[in-house]
Order: sequence, then structure tokens, then C-alpha cells
Amino acid sequence: MTPEELSSAVTACLQDAIDAGDFSIDAPREVRVERPKNRDHGDWATNIALQLSKQAGMNPRQFAEILKGRLEKIDGVAKVDIAGPGFLNITLAAGAAGELVKTIVDAGESYGTSEVLKGTRINLEFVSANPTGPIHLGGTRWAAVGDALARVFQSQGAEVTREYYFNDHGAQIDRFARSLLASAKGEAAPEDGYAGAYIEDIANRVLATEPGITDLPDAEAQERFRAIGVDLMFSDIKESLHNFGVDFDVFFHEDSLHENGQVDKLLEQLKGSENLYEKDGAWWLNSSQFGDDKDRVVIKSDGNAAYIAGDIAYIQNKRDRGFDLNFYMLGADHHGYVARLKAAAAALGHDPACVEVLIGQMVNLVKDGKPVRMSKRAGTVVTLEDLVDAVGVDAARYTLARFSADSNIDVDLDLLTKRSNENPVFYVQYAHARTHALAANAAAAGVDDSAFDASLLTHPTEGALLAALGQYPGVVAQASAFREPHRVARHLEVIAGTYHRWYDACRIAPQGDEEITDVNRTRLWLNLAARQVLANGLGLLGVSAPERM
Repeated sequence: MTPEELSSAVTACLQDAIDAGDFSIDAPREVRVERPKNRDHGDWATNIALQLSKQAGMNPRQFAEILKGRLEKIDGVAKVDIAGPGFLNITLAAGAAGELVKTIVDAGESYGTSEVLKGTRINLEFVSANPTGPIHLGGTRWAAVGDALARVFQSQGAEVTREYYFNDHGAQIDRFARSLLASAKGEAAPEDGYAGAYIEDIANRVLATEPGITDLPDAEAQERFRAIGVDLMFSDIKESLHNFGVDFDVFFHEDSLHENGQVDKLLEQLKGSENLYEKDGAWWLNSSQFGDDKDRVVIKSDGNAAYIAGDIAYIQNKRDRGFDLNFYMLGADHHGYVARLKAAAAALGHDPACVEVLIGQMVNLVKDGKPVRMSKRAGTVVTLEDLVDAVGVDAARYTLARFSADSNIDVDLDLLTKRSNENPVFYVQYAHARTHALAANAAAAGVDDSAFDASLLTHPTEGALLAALGQYPGVVAQASAFREPHRVARHLEVIAGTYHRWYDACRIAPQGDEEITDVNRTRLWLNLAARQVLANGLGLLGVSAPERM
């Protein structure tokens, strides 16, 4: 019996009690069951009596007594106890708990998936670094977290489009072009320009493409450096992301919103509404009426569109493309955008809930206990390539995804290169590799999967492992609902820990002249179930599940 099946059973008991007139309440859609911290309190626990007793006009223990009698009649439930003010502690029969193994193995890659988001179209925009330099650590974090979140959403049935917003409109591109031209001429970078070895590299590649480019008038040369240099830089960014295991479905050019007239057209429409008004020669979005802290200038007094104009057009463009949910994954200095983007959506007549803004905090690299600040390529920042060169793709992705995105993190390069249990990604991957080694040893000893008896999984470490495996679908569902893929990583570490403890306590292959029994065969099934869940979870994080290490 899985936690989901037990939850459904408790919900059904509640409905039966309502139908029988035992109490009058509004039945919840589902009842949450959790693993008690103390295993002596049973396999699973629920506080549903505490939640609903007041509505029923009863004290919690009285409410719990009614449920207890019904729960004890469910096949697979061995015992139900009432603890404290009204907690229900449920102990499953050994066979019912162990049947989860067959459920997992039979489900394979689909274990942990659901269709709760089926029919939901999600636009997930992340990374979106300016094409003026390599991806820095903040963008690298969003690459890992964003791609993992996309996989989590897809596991719950959503149709997800990974989108990269290509910032190719504005002053930063002009500064980039001037920096390339200065480098090509052997001059110092402009005061407000970009520096680093990558600028020299891109400038030399532009020169190789158009050898006579520096002979052109400066304005014309700068425009050519802009066109070719941005394309080269963006090609490098795409390649870096691809090598990191992150590929986008759409690369959306900000400039296209201005070139095809979408911005102007939309602003003209808004001028005809009450949501855009003129003051002091400028046009303002009435965003404070929709939760923003102040109104925003959309068209400046000089007639040029402010940056938010493109944001407004971009939201409308996404809605026109049929997306139900539109995620913006932004850096730590973009908190002001949360209310601003939601207000823009509301001003356009959309439910502001169609826009969600996730804010990522800073990432610091540490080596030998000291911050790592310099990059081989960018000069002043650490890039995606620097991190991957230091620890590899798997360690980088796993580490960046295992922390809540809204927390600052220190990435310890020394730790991530260790092949020890201190290293979280090694700990989880080694557990998966160990499942393969254990299966190979069992096969060599003649143990096969020809029999399975769930009632034989009685060792305490087997119960703990079964519980951790059973919680996995709920953890993935929570990761989706709370937009927190780090929950998957943390639970994988729980599974790995329970697996390693089971490995130390229980053998699959018989020793010496011991006869092969159904205990050995059933444990082989449990090993296969653990392998499947570890592989599924690592897959959601975009991390490999090695067969040997």
C-alpha cells in the first residue's frame, strides 16, 4: 500500500462516516498522511481528526475514535492507535507495506508521475542572460533549477515550453559592440564597456569573419561588430547550456517585439483604456491599482518606450501563444519585478495568477575555505564553464538544484570533488551504482526474481526503505506545487541513506552453503525498486544515474 493509497482509504472512511451520519462536515478532497518521526508510533500518521473535529462539534479524540473503527477494517491495515490530542497512527501489515515494491517495479519510469497538470500549458522562462558575456553563476543556478523544475512539471502531466528571452534590444548591446570594436583596434575598453578574455576572443572571431571591418567608419564598424558579435556570443551561450544538459524550445528575441510593432500596437490599445494615462509628458501604467507599489512610466517624455513596455508586450505575446502559466525566473536584484509583472498582466485584462516570478539568490564558490572570485575567461565573474571544469556537470547541476532557490548558497569545490559520503551527489549516485553491483552479485549467486512475497520484508531497515520509496511520489507532487525541485534532491538523499543502511543490514545473496529462499528473491525485488526510484529522481534533476562508480 502506497501513501497515496492509504490517503485515499482514509478519505473514503471519512466519506463513509459522513454518509452514515456519524458527523456532519465538508469532506476534504484528500487526507495527508506522513511518516512519524518515531517508528514506534506506526508506519503512517494523520492529524485529520485535529483538523475537522471542531467543524463536527466534537473533541478530536472522539472524532478519531470514529475513524479508528473504520480504518481498522481496511485490508492491509494491521493496527490504528490514537495518540495525544487526536493523532491517528496507522501500522500496515507487512504484506501491504511490501506490495509497494511490485508497484514501483511494474511502474518503472512512470513511478512518481501523475496527470494533475494535464492540459496545463506552462511557459518557463529562465537563464535569459544578456548576450554580452558568458553565463555567470547566477545564470548557471537558474539553468540547473529551471530545467529541473520543467522536468518536475512534465512529470505531473504539464506541457512545458522552455524559453530563453534574448535581450538584444537596448544600451547593453551597444556597449558590447563598442567593447568589441575597441578590442579589435587594440584600444582600452570603453569606460562603461565590457572586459575580459572573452571580449578579445569574440573580437578576433569577428575579424576572422570580416577582415576589413576595422577599415569601415566607426559607426558602421560598430554595427557590424554588434550583428556578428552578438550572434557569436549567443552561439557560445547555447553551446555552454547544451553541454550543461539544458536545451530550450524557444529563443525569444526582445528586439522582435519592437521591430514587428507589437509594443507600439499594445501601447496604443492601452492608451484607450484607463490603465495607461498621460502625465508630465509621459505615459504611465496604472500599476498601483493592481498591487504594484507605484505607477510605472511606460512611454518616456522623449517618446521612447521604457523597459517595462517590452515586458508588457511579452506577457501579451505569451498569452496569445496560449500559455496558462508563465514563469519568470529572475536574479536576486529583481524583487521589484514580482508585483510589476503581475500588475502588467492584470492591466492587460488577465488573471495576475497567470504570471509567477521566482527569485534566485546569490551563489558563491569556496575553495580551501576561501571565496573563488576570478574567472579564466570573464576576468571578474565565475562562469558556467568554470564551475563545470572544476566539478563536472552532474555535481554542478545536483548541487545548484538541491538548495531552495531563494537562499544564498556556498558551493564548496573541495567537497564536490570528493568521492565520499560527505559529497551529496556522490552519496546518491553511489547508492544507485550499488543497486547494480548488488543485483550482479545476486545473479552470480543464482538469485533471480522468480518469486516475491511482500510479507517477508520484515527487517526494520526494510520498513524504513519502503517508507522512503513510498513517499517519493508525494515529494515530487510537492516539488511541483511549491515550485521547489530541491525537495526531490533532499529526498533522494533520504532514500540513499535508508538504502545504504539496508545494504549493511540485509543480504540478497546467500552466504556459504545457505539455500536460496524467497527472502533472497524478494530482497532482490526491493533492490530493483530502490534502483528505479533513485534513477527516476536523478532524471528529474537532469543528473546521470551511473551503473558503476
